[in-house]
Amino acid sequence: MEKLFKKFPEGFLWGGAFAANQFEGAWDEDGKGMSIADIHIYNTKIDRLKSETKNYEFTKQEIEFRMNDKDKYYYPKRKGIDFYHTYKEDLAYLREMGFKTVRTSINWTRIFPTGEELVPNEKGLQFYDDLFDEMILDGMIPMVTISHYEMPLNLSIKYGGWYSKKTLESFKRFVDVIMERYKNKVKYWIAFNQINTLFGEGYNSLSIPYDWTDDFTSACFQGLHYQFVASAYAKKKMDEMNTGMKMGCMVCNGISYPFNCDPNEVMASCKSNQIQYMFLDVLCRGKYPRSLQRYMDENKIKPFEATKEELDLIEKYPCDFLTFSYYGTGVCSSDLKPGERKKNPYVKENEWGWINDPVGLRYVLNEYYDRYQLPIMITELGSGFDEKPDSEGKIHDDYRIAYHKEHMEQMKEAIYDGVELIGYYPWGPIDIVSCTSSEMTKRYGFVYVDYDDLGNGTGKRIKKDSFDWYKRVIETNGEDLGGK
Repeated sequence: MEKLFKKFPEGFLWGGAFAANQFEGAWDEDGKGMSIADIHIYNTKIDRLKSETKNYEFTKQEIEFRMNDKDKYYYPKRKGIDFYHTYKEDLAYLREMGFKTVRTSINWTRIFPTGEELVPNEKGLQFYDDLFDEMILDGMIPMVTISHYEMPLNLSIKYGGWYSKKTLESFKRFVDVIMERYKNKVKYWIAFNQINTLFGEGYNSLSIPYDWTDDFTSACFQGLHYQFVASAYAKKKMDEMNTGMKMGCMVCNGISYPFNCDPNEVMASCKSNQIQYMFLDVLCRGKYPRSLQRYMDENKIKPFEATKEELDLIEKYPCDFLTFSYYGTGVCSSDLKPGERKKNPYVKENEWGWINDPVGLRYVLNEYYDRYQLPIMITELGSGFDEKPDSEGKIHDDYRIAYHKEHMEQMKEAIYDGVELIGYYPWGPIDIVSCTSSEMTKRYGFVYVDYDDLGNGTGKRIKKDSFDWYKRVIETNGEDLGGK
């Protein structure tokens, strides 16, 4: 039997993760079209703990208003942190920290502005050529998310996003172009960011306007099926190219604890976790689980259309590795609706209500590995903090160091448990615009960026104390976690 140790393996992939729509900016430059992210506003009356500050569902009327709005709202993701123009300088910070890998996305609308073009936008393709070349020159392996909340807005308002097979066909064309173009530069791919977020971020995930049909939930499950088909298609494409590329899948961790040890509460947690596992069951095992039928029956979700050819494709082309984002755990109870969670009195929260549960990370790593027996990467992890430089221009973020240190310690425990953990990508290693609230002041990074929530500021980058700490962690392959 293989000898296991409480340490990170040789060749461990230390890095960080971004999304094109949250940091590139240049939303209308060099032929780029409008994506769904370009209609997200910053709410100046934000209440960080209330759901209306998040990316809720959009009606067709709301989408069309924001597409044409000139002065009512500010749209932070259109500016990002201007990475489109500063990528060389920003990658230099990551290189200095010793990053082995960087995860980002290819903004669909830089390549196909409306999603319906037959010929891709060469300027968009060249930008990602230059970006990946710079990463490789800096010694970092690119990991690409093909779809990270960046669908062409045209496909949403014209066809209902992933509800339509036309979107599936457009996505296939996108996949064909980028895999052919970057087959010798990008090794690791993920088809969809957090594919299970249709419950809380349906528009980001599936881009179906809320009033597109009279049964939005059933429409989401139809769209989800087409995403599963799309992932299998991308895997088939890379296998046929035979250049050593690997296809991963990604969920946002949704595994929950039972509210207590009452058998009814344990059963409620079991049923909640079954629907969370469903996404990975399809992507990693190639089949829909039998438990899905009861869930759909009890929640009055109509059967989705699925051809034999589509189901055969899904079965034949499962993913090579599994990834997930981790922002804590939830507590499930029998008196809650699907997707709802109770507060856990045993863990801490930040001011946005995000959970700090390091032991929970070890728990879910074991759960995922025991079930799927695939290599695992953590492709997002972090906690947002509202912070500013002190009078000397420094950011002393001991709280961030402690947060990552505690989670890394549990990662080591999981590796000793037998989990094949091969990579760690903290979210937003340079401060970027928030996905859920479009704030700039919700900061995750090891590098501060001088922009406020309305895009004001110099854009200057400042190393936080955590910068040198993470650099030391990488240098020692996680042996020296230091910190407090």
